[in-house]
Amino acid sequence: MTTHPALALIEQRFSANHFDPGHVLQDTEIEALVRLATRAPTAYHLQNWRFIAVRTPEAKARLRAVAQNQRKVVDAAVTFIIVGLPPDHDSLSERLRPFVEHGFMSEETVAGWREGARLQYADAQTARDEAVRTATFGAATLIHAAEAQGLASGPMVGFDPEGVRREFGLQSHEVPVVLVAVGRAAPGNWPQKPRRPLPEILDLA
Repeated sequence: MTTHPALALIEQRFSANHFDPGHVLQDTEIEALVRLATRAPTAYHLQNWRFIAVRTPEAKARLRAVAQNQRKVVDAAVTFIIVGLPPDHDSLSERLRPFVEHGFMSEETVAGWREGARLQYADAQTARDEAVRTATFGAATLIHAAEAQGLASGPMVGFDPEGVRREFGLQSHEVPVVLVAVGRAAPGNWPQKPRRPLPEILDLA
């Protein structure tokens, strides 16, 4: 049986710490990566995320200062700040309008989703949890989109959230969830590290 290329990408992907500092991604290439990342699922199709592409030397220096001085922030072609937003049920009518216009969904269904989202995320902690989930889905899809483009990626949680919020103008309700450095891998990276055996992590119910 032939292995699907997408499966091969998952098997070979590794988290990079060393990037070629001379490699540059054009804005159109960055946009393409984010477009693919937004194909990740979001609850109620809320799309409650934001992607900040840190690509200029000045912006990279500011991010490095609040990211535990990690060199890959400045060496990678771009480091994305993946931001989660609290679910906004009032946005659903607009975000689902093209789906309604193409006949896939009724206005009544959209109204039901809007009310369901309002009720589900009325609690602030539940809303924040959803913001983190959404950003995580987007980051994971971005990582595999980069791999499919022949690029390396390195996710990072070693950063000061308040520092990131201050340096990049995030609003108080926006949650910087993870950083993802993307670029051309340089020598010295480890291959993908071994995973735990399935019997240790899989329960078949």
